[in-house]
Amino acid sequence: MLLNRKISILYFVNQIKSQILLIICFAIFVGYIDTHPWLVNVSLPLPVTAILGTAVSLLLAFRTSQSYDRWWEARKIWGAIVNDSRTFIRQVAQFIPEDKQEEVKAFAERQIIWTFALGEALRKQPFSDKVKAYLTTHNIEATNIPNALIDEHSKQIKRLAKENILSEFQVMQLTTTLSNFCNSMGMCERIKNTVFPRAYSLLLHTLIYVFTLLLPFGLDDAKIVVEIALTILIPIIFISIEKTAIIMQDPFENSPVDIPVTALAQTIEVNIRQMIGEKATPNKQNENLYYQM
Repeated sequence: MLLNRKISILYFVNQIKSQILLIICFAIFVGYIDTHPWLVNVSLPLPVTAILGTAVSLLLAFRTSQSYDRWWEARKIWGAIVNDSRTFIRQVAQFIPEDKQEEVKAFAERQIIWTFALGEALRKQPFSDKVKAYLTTHNIEATNIPNALIDEHSKQIKRLAKENILSEFQVMQLTTTLSNFCNSMGMCERIKNTVFPRAYSLLLHTLIYVFTLLLPFGLDDAKIVVEIALTILIPIIFISIEKTAIIMQDPFENSPVDIPVTALAQTIEVNIRQMIGEKATPNKQNENLYYQM
């Protein structure tokens, strides 16, 4: 996630540098044509490009809004994961007797691993050493590791209920919280696996380039420098907005504009370890970047 205090403009420039170069070459070429009256001089009424520019602006506004909605929904889901993780461990610590604290620690450790595993699975990254070590130690193998970890939570709750350590009401409370974890995981997977309509993106991308091609022919040929500058500036603004929407629409792609799932998992780990009484809690990593992952 990008941070307010330090944002890299170069990151966005690198995303569209090829389009910028193409537009600059096109603008200079059209400006060169307009300086030679013996070449074909094409002129369009300004309202034509104005109408097309308005249409592009409206489509870009909708595109950006939908992309931000996906990003913000993902952020709200992970906010719920943070809160539910705290709630779950607090419930476990209250329900389980003090002489069974190893059971609480087992829940806590598994919940910490679940948050890291979920974020890494959504980004389709190899699991970190911390997650791999836990999975190996507890012999957990599954296609969907986060879901398997929730199953392990459920098995432990069932065992404690059979041993009469947890009452029926307490089991119901814990099961409700587990359902919240499962719902949050499912919503994240839906966002990850649902592709933004390709036809809409293709239409918008095509209209931007059609507008770019027509724009210089609707400007005043008497001021070549102004014509070249506008032919470069206006399309680049449109392309930048479109690119921002594209990279924002997928919040789990391991990029600087992602939801900071790793940072949130670290926050959850610190909170949980403090809740179960551990004094030596890990410090959150601060890499002094313009974003946090």
